[in-house]
Amino acid sequence: METLYLIALLVVAILLLFLFFGSIFTVNTAEVAVITRFGKFLRIAEPGLNWKSPFFDVVAGVVSLRVNQITLTMETKTKDNVFVTIPISVQNRVRPEKVYDAFYRLSDPMAQIKSYVEQVILGHVPGMTLDEVFASQSSIAAAVKQELDADMATFGYEIVNVLVTDIVPDQKVKSAMNDINAAQREQVAASARGEADKILVVKKAEAEAESKALQGQGIANQRKAAIIEGLQASIEQFQKVVEGASAKEIMQLVLVTQYFDTLKSIGESDKTNTLFLAHSPAAVREVSDQILNSMLVAEKANG
Repeated sequence: METLYLIALLVVAILLLFLFFGSIFTVNTAEVAVITRFGKFLRIAEPGLNWKSPFFDVVAGVVSLRVNQITLTMETKTKDNVFVTIPISVQNRVRPEKVYDAFYRLSDPMAQIKSYVEQVILGHVPGMTLDEVFASQSSIAAAVKQELDADMATFGYEIVNVLVTDIVPDQKVKSAMNDINAAQREQVAASARGEADKILVVKKAEAEAESKALQGQGIANQRKAAIIEGLQASIEQFQKVVEGASAKEIMQLVLVTQYFDTLKSIGESDKTNTLFLAHSPAAVREVSDQILNSMLVAEKANG
């Protein structure tokens, strides 16, 4: 009799333990549990230790409240008939106040999000050129986020962020773009080299011109000094021989001598044609006066 009593007591104890441990359950942080009774939604269990009725209540599922990232790859055609591949990352999470909608209203949330992303991309990219697509990555991402926010909010999902991580055109198009870019850079480099060579040539020409100008000036100064020294020496020697002769008279004599020497040189040249010159003494004096006056005027101008 005592044995049967002990067995019955043991069964009751085991049953009570089973009922106790079957009534409690835990929910992890950043998660919530969906509790149903006979298949009907009952309540949402928060993180921590929870209790449910044994045999009647069931944990139908666990919903994560963490931010989840979906990576999609979209392929479409631009306005200028270039096929591009667009990798897109969609960061989303379940709204804590709409766990019921997120759990029950969508059977495959990820597929639904992908469908909305495809709809937005196909509504924007085909109306843009390839250059506009590259320049509008942020605006495309903003348009996708705006559409998803409006559509997925009714299903209990929040779109945290949408990232268009890259624009990948067809390989042939990419090669052509690289060739164009390389050609443009080579053109800029050639223009820069041409400008540099031009500057060097100009500076070299300026230096040569300045050098020749200085050289010519030096030679002219040397000749001027030599001529002046020669005339001065001639006048002094002539005055020593002929007393009372003025410098002007001596200069006229020198000029007349140079005049006749010049006529002699012209006459001795093989290529000289016939020349008709006024050759009276008055004409010679007039020539010497004109030369002296010109020299005096030039001297005053230089002074």
